Amino acid sequence: MIGHIGVNVPDLESARTYYDALMPLLGFEKYLDMADQFAFRPAGGKPGTYLFFYPALTESAYSRHQTGLQHLAFMVKSRSAVRAAHDWAIGMECQILQKPRNFPEYPPPYYATYWLDPAGIMLEAVCHHDRP
Repeated sequence: MIGHIGVNVPDLESARTYYDALMPLLGFEKYLDMADQFAFRPAGGKPGTYLFFYPALTESAYSRHQTGLQHLAFMVKSRSAVRAAHDWAIGMECQILQKPRNFPEYPPPYYATYWLDPAGIMLEAVCHHDRP
């Protein structure tokens, strides 16, 4: 199991505001909140990967098509949670890459949505169950 993932962002305060609102929808809670970094962990003491955010120290545009992070996928408990994340992303005026749907090219069940965060990082909410 991966212990944690660190992500550099171009604007730490903007990312803090964005992820503070998003992560509870995806089953995460605040773990660390400092001036130079913040982090989330799975809520309720559940096992899983922690996610840390740091300020980028150089100015270079992020691209999921270059070497490095391609996207972050968050497993949620139900298809309605996938739709809730999608609706939230629309409300935040994020660029939607894929609306919630089944993805038959992946082992079923695979119901997901994809969008870009303000820094251009691709995010995914995915449900591996047939729960509505």
